[in-house]
Amino acid sequence: MARKKTTGISATMVRFGKGISAVRALPKAKGKRPAVIILHERYGIDQHTKDLTVRLAQAGFVGLAPDLFHRFTGDKKAVLSGQQRVDLTDDGALEDLNAAVEYLKRSANVDGARIGIIGVCQTGRQPLLLAANRHDIAGVVVLYGGIGGKEWLANELRPTPVEDLVPQVNCPVLGVFGEADHIISVDDVVRLRNSFEKAKKSYHIRIYRDAPHGWLNDTMPGRYRKEPAKDAWSLMMSFLKKCFGGGWDTSRIFSTFESDYSTQYDFSKNVRME
Repeated sequence: MARKKTTGISATMVRFGKGISAVRALPKAKGKRPAVIILHERYGIDQHTKDLTVRLAQAGFVGLAPDLFHRFTGDKKAVLSGQQRVDLTDDGALEDLNAAVEYLKRSANVDGARIGIIGVCQTGRQPLLLAANRHDIAGVVVLYGGIGGKEWLANELRPTPVEDLVPQVNCPVLGVFGEADHIISVDDVVRLRNSFEKAKKSYHIRIYRDAPHGWLNDTMPGRYRKEPAKDAWSLMMSFLKKCFGGGWDTSRIFSTFESDYSTQYDFSKNVRME
């Protein structure tokens, strides 16, 4: 597992909107800073989410992790342990994320013109949803989520398929995925790339060799992969800094697809790692 560095930056709890709790971490840098909304995995606000919020602050951003499960009234300990799943609705998630953006824009230490969002695992869809519904998001990161199997289909909770969200997104998107993911196949990733190509949207997508689902999570030794995690974090931070620094020419379409997977790749052989 990765050793945590002591930087003097810590996460605190805040509330906004209609009773939404969130973890927030502030950078040491003074003045108005870019902000990044970091969304939790299926476990809700756990230690990994708190750690990522602090790491965002260490990178110079205001980090904010809203609890998208705040409406859930069941056994939250079961959710945290992975024994209970909470399904998100697009309407509820969009309401909460809009509230998070407005909270950040009202914050004295946030540059409201430079707000990005990262979705992880179960919340991989929500950054695309947010960026498809408002035009003031600077950049979106999808981290091994949002495009696995049934995610491509419309349902009562999420009525707009991913392929219909992509054309509405008006900011660059970074997608980060793993070859050994048991939920998201290489075909799913290629389908996402094709959606961006068809819609003529700027994107950067990378598939990491041998990386299973959740490989950034160093609180789960069975799935954590040190080198891909280190490289992916660097990629995400560079991407966001480019988005916040005006590095994307909006009059041009940029696309990068990086993949490293076996000629013998067989999605059916990928298994869940703990």
